[in-house]
Amino acid sequence: MKKSIDISNHFCPQTLFVYGTTKEDGTPNFGLFSWFSYYFDQEMGVMACIGDEKLTKDRIRTTKIFSASLVTEELLPMADYFGNTNGYTDDKMNIPIEVEKGRVLDVPVLAKSPWVYELEVDRSIVLDGGDVFLCKIRNVLVDDYVCDETLTVEQRMQRILPVQSIRQTYFNWDGTSPGDWGEPMKGIKGEEND
Repeated sequence: MKKSIDISNHFCPQTLFVYGTTKEDGTPNFGLFSWFSYYFDQEMGVMACIGDEKLTKDRIRTTKIFSASLVTEELLPMADYFGNTNGYTDDKMNIPIEVEKGRVLDVPVLAKSPWVYELEVDRSIVLDGGDVFLCKIRNVLVDDYVCDETLTVEQRMQRILPVQSIRQTYFNWDGTSPGDWGEPMKGIKGEEND
């Protein structure tokens, strides 16, 4: 039997992406986001919604370009740190991180992410408390094994191991939880997050 409940995103599994932008001084900035999906307008595009005010959103508004790196189980502690550390904090990016440049756009990407979009904002919709960016996909960077047609989709997913979020809790590909928001990042910057 079904019942009506309050409107929320308490059971909307969301795949996680780390958005990469470049700060005014040319250094990389990353933030963790989950309101990410796809649309079609003569070609496949990406729609990304960002609520509240954040440095990542400021930089996307200014430059109109960003990257979206898929979060894997291996990348979760760093991604959790990016999502739980204010982007306006001067030393946020003072952590060990492997960054590469996009191949088509001047955007930073996470080197260890197996699937990365290079995105250019085509249109944006300003909402009360959030912005929706409709983006053209200018390039997709993937690890070699993702394109290996001798592997089944299931085998590739078992290597990628994407992470999802539901109700402020992270979930691994096998359905187990590595912790709530703010837990996997412990240890990224030493004792201050413990």
